[in-house]
Amino acid sequence: MKIGFTPMRLACLAAGLSLPVLAPLSAGADSLTVVGWGGALSEAEAQAFEAPFTAATGVEIISEVYNGGLAQVRAQAESGHVTWDVIDAEMTDATLGCDEGLLEEIPTSSLAPGADGSTPQDDFFGDALQDCGVANYVWANVFAFDARQFPDGGPTSVADLFDTERFPGRRGLRRSPRANLEWALMADGVALDQVYAVLSTPEGVDRAFAVLDRVKDDAIWWEAGAQPPQLLADGEVAMTSAYNGRLFNAIVREGQPFEIVWDGQVWDYGAFIIPRGAPNRERALEFVRFATAPEQLAELTNYISYGPARASGVTLVPAEMQAQLPTAEANFALGLRSSAEFWSDYGEQLEARFNAWLAAN
Repeated sequence: MKIGFTPMRLACLAAGLSLPVLAPLSAGADSLTVVGWGGALSEAEAQAFEAPFTAATGVEIISEVYNGGLAQVRAQAESGHVTWDVIDAEMTDATLGCDEGLLEEIPTSSLAPGADGSTPQDDFFGDALQDCGVANYVWANVFAFDARQFPDGGPTSVADLFDTERFPGRRGLRRSPRANLEWALMADGVALDQVYAVLSTPEGVDRAFAVLDRVKDDAIWWEAGAQPPQLLADGEVAMTSAYNGRLFNAIVREGQPFEIVWDGQVWDYGAFIIPRGAPNRERALEFVRFATAPEQLAELTNYISYGPARASGVTLVPAEMQAQLPTAEANFALGLRSSAEFWSDYGEQLEARFNAWLAAN
């Protein structure tokens, strides 16, 4: 089910643009295991990427769901029995997994050119192309509130997320230090361009956890992306962090009275990665080429509010949808790019600190 926008496939045809052309696949290439986040995002990817790929190649997509991270990738590598072919991952995990030798390199020569004929290197944003990861969309950690719980006006800044006196009620927060620590420092007055510099120091980490202490007793910790909108809908929390696409889906499809606060959004790329030893490596590369073509990335926005990770893809998105994306100018100005380098360097120790903090009385 689309969200009421003109299908990008028709827009491409009207503009005289061609959809990605696939090279013939090897004999016996009849299935591919693609792992995603489930829920609204997996539904969107099934419509925008997987069904068209199957229609073009005859290859059946076997979909699996996970909650992110590299634990299952490591386990498959250690067992010598790799069953996953393509994974929709956070770019941080693409960087870390590459460093650990868990992932296949994805050559830029295997990717589709821009809709305007530009090279992938020129068309993809900034650091959207990594040795072992190809960005597919831009998503954001944001927070939202139920307007019914704040009839006199709801929160407007990330500082309000940690202010239970002005804005009482329980908070939903992801069970992870990522985004939570960045938000804590922002709420404590640290400028966006200084967040990671401060968080790289022991004093900065202590400062961030001190801010988290303010809401610890009022927090419900979520792990799966479908949980935050449900927590809001059920009235279990007054506000919650969430992936922006999940919230947009709840607001537009389900008519929920939620309002997104873009201030302090921590945005990142989703990225396709291929586990080292994937049983169908060549087929996986073909899927990544197809799904990260600008036309397909623009098609994704017909189903969920995640922006294309390449310039020519953005130009294919209808104006009314562009305003709902993390990359919209008004939203982007309020955001912080999640640092893959920082989380690769400090992620393990901060995860340990965060879990110990959660377990402490």
